[in-house]
Amino acid sequence: MENTYLVYDDTAACVVIDAGCLTDVERNRLQQTIEKHHLKLEHVLNTHLHLDHVFGNGFLYQTYHLAPEAHREDEFLLSQLHAQAALFGVPFNEKVQPIGSYLEDCDHVAFGNSSFEVIHVPGHSPGSICFYSRDDQIIFVGDVLFRGSIGRTDLPKGNFEQLIHGIQHRLLVLPDETKVYSGHGIVTTIGQEKAENPYL
Repeated sequence: MENTYLVYDDTAACVVIDAGCLTDVERNRLQQTIEKHHLKLEHVLNTHLHLDHVFGNGFLYQTYHLAPEAHREDEFLLSQLHAQAALFGVPFNEKVQPIGSYLEDCDHVAFGNSSFEVIHVPGHSPGSICFYSRDDQIIFVGDVLFRGSIGRTDLPKGNFEQLIHGIQHRLLVLPDETKVYSGHGIVTTIGQEKAENPYL
């Protein structure tokens, strides 16, 4: 129940955000969608590196020769991937795909005529980042913020106070109409979360 996003613009350039596709059915669906729309994959992006957000990274590397991009503070999670999968009863025995390049706060990821600004919001994990398009008024937040909720902070190196501070000072300052695409669940807006989220 993890949201994998395929984002493309009118140039047919695209990025994948949080390739959580674990099964062949899920992976084939992603590949077939890219091929159906004649898209050119330019970046494989991760909001963070918890297991359910990275299962498809190896497949994308093998298929498109693009290594994932993520924040260096989450890299330690990759060494725990097989143990975490076993703990949750998830059958994952493949080689873990390493990070290809690091993304830092205020970086920009360009593809086609589009660009995402990287916003570092730690707390759910130390390297949690969001991908924000001011022009399109959208932001992909991973597990930082959900409709009516926030990311859990009881996982390794999670920090509740840090997460709340980051959401309040980095996300809630964005325009109210900004659409928020989370790693799980349905779309919301910054304005709706400011008005209704009980944690904020």
